[in-house]
Amino acid sequence: MDETWRLIECCHAFVYFVPETRDAYAEAGLTGFWRGYFASRAAALGTAPAEVVAAAFHNFAPRMVARAFPDVWHRSSPEAVLAARTAVADRALRRLAGDLIDGPAVAEAAALAGRAVEATPVAGRVLFAAHAALPRPDEPHLALWHAVTALREFRGDGHVAALLTAGLDGCEANVLAGALGLTPPAQRDHRGWTEEEWAAAAGRLRARGLLGDDGAPTPEGRAERETIEDVTDRLARPPLDALGPDGAALLTGLLRPLARAIVDGGGIPFPNAMAMPRPAASV
Repeated sequence: MDETWRLIECCHAFVYFVPETRDAYAEAGLTGFWRGYFASRAAALGTAPAEVVAAAFHNFAPRMVARAFPDVWHRSSPEAVLAARTAVADRALRRLAGDLIDGPAVAEAAALAGRAVEATPVAGRVLFAAHAALPRPDEPHLALWHAVTALREFRGDGHVAALLTAGLDGCEANVLAGALGLTPPAQRDHRGWTEEEWAAAAGRLRARGLLGDDGAPTPEGRAERETIEDVTDRLARPPLDALGPDGAALLTGLLRPLARAIVDGGGIPFPNAMAMPRPAASV
């Protein structure tokens, strides 16, 4: 993951970890972290059933997704949940970034990121298409969050395609990432897989030569993960290519201060279940 995508992820993903989520989703009728997570990320798809959400998210155990759906849509609605998610972004950005969100850099970054979203084709990118189709907020900091959210899902859709191309199912992808130290020890619980499923996935990875008998990644396993990331980055190029080299570099520079404020304020933990590395020290 290159710097631009790390910054985009930082400027989006805090909404999964900040304490503002609890009250905002409770106000929308949802209690419990996972109801809020699944509903807020899937709400752009409408009242999609658990099977569709599990397919789009890929690395969660389907039964974990099924525990949240359709219960969340009996308790709330996609419209209410999307409004709550925007409220989370607003409240958290105001707390973490303060006056920074009212500065010209955020407005300029919002315009650039929005242009990238509008110029990017949606074919094969279900979560990106759903988020890109949502109304764009008027306030610059929320317009920026809306745009980086869509861009983040664009890269995520491509990452799923890269994992499928590599022949890794959701559980196997998690086991390999964990073996590489990219995710926390509790990743199996975070993604809802049983001990038996986790062990079976590790066995399949050993049979492919990606893990050793000690559970550590082999050189082939490390190379496979690097290939997956390279393919993901290649598939993620269209939005940045639409901005051109100068526009992409400008967006990167504009995102750095906001990402720094979010990370320094504890908005994202490291390591995390997304296997997202900490941005460079310069951020």
